[in-house]
Amino acid sequence: MNFKFLNDEQLRYTFPHQHIWRKHGPAIGVVIDGCPAGLAIDEAFIQSELNRRKPGQSKITTQRKEDDTFKILSGVFEGKSTGTPIALVIENQDQRSKDYSHIENTYRPSHADFTYDAKYGFRDYRGGGRSSARETAARVAAGAIAKLLLKTIGVECYAYVSQVGNLKAPPYTQLDLTKTEANIVRCPDAATAEKMIALIDQVRLDRDTIGGVVTGVIKNTPVGLGEPVFDKLHAELGKAMLSINAVKGFEYGSGFEGVALRGSQHNDEFYKEGDRIRTKTNHSGGVQGGISNGEDIYFHVAFKPVATIMQDQATVDKSGNEAIVSGKGRHDPCVVPRAVPIVEAMAALVLADFYLRSSTNKL
Repeated sequence: MNFKFLNDEQLRYTFPHQHIWRKHGPAIGVVIDGCPAGLAIDEAFIQSELNRRKPGQSKITTQRKEDDTFKILSGVFEGKSTGTPIALVIENQDQRSKDYSHIENTYRPSHADFTYDAKYGFRDYRGGGRSSARETAARVAAGAIAKLLLKTIGVECYAYVSQVGNLKAPPYTQLDLTKTEANIVRCPDAATAEKMIALIDQVRLDRDTIGGVVTGVIKNTPVGLGEPVFDKLHAELGKAMLSINAVKGFEYGSGFEGVALRGSQHNDEFYKEGDRIRTKTNHSGGVQGGISNGEDIYFHVAFKPVATIMQDQATVDKSGNEAIVSGKGRHDPCVVPRAVPIVEAMAALVLADFYLRSSTNKL
């Protein structure tokens, strides 16, 4: 199941009377290709997923107001997928291009302003264009459809905030992941969540930002998903997560902490449980040899502090002259609470792809 962001050329071909733009235009959109025919498309569920990502949710997120309501343009008939590409569009409501006019000729530290200019010789400075996290709404919409497909085989994709700054939640095996939505920071451990919220709010008052970690957990994955070499399951998950705005790191299973263990400690011993072969431990993170082994797939995604801060910073303009730039507009003091549904969506898209591919591996 592939998804693509709509651009002008694609829409002139597919929908001659439609023009889709991003963030500071009328709408953003996405095309999902490869969805099997006959899948029940639950529009209320898609909207509920978009609501989890949308701005303006709480005091610790950006105060931009977007309903993120969507329209299905193609690929669905009488509530079911037709097997043809599914196109969705999400209209923008609260864009303020003037908030970005001060950076038309200057480069913001740790943004993509300079690299976009260097690569293309031109950039959309009104919020970042394709480098804006606004495009992740399209990912969540596509991921919701992937989740609906995975639901038919019992696969569940969870994510939650496991760290903000130096504050860490207990391991996922000690948490009830159904409580992730019980607080505004989306950490299922109530005591840790309270501390995280207080920290983010203080950072916001300091006109600064802070980073964090989102942990993903995929349950009930069939054995055998993934390819042995170039399309390893964990490599595709890493690629998907690293494509998300502000992500700086990805690890799965024991990750970097595994290097401190010996092989005798790290190896996951096999045993039989009923008709299943399982492992006593799960340092492998549910993936061995690039292929799922049926255990929980778990991984961690590190998000940097949001680059736009409401403080003066030294920079240069397009001509290389020294300049000062300060953030304006409405931005998240910490991105991880709203990143949770994005991580889930990207995980679901990867798993849906491999599930659909797996049916061609055997006679």
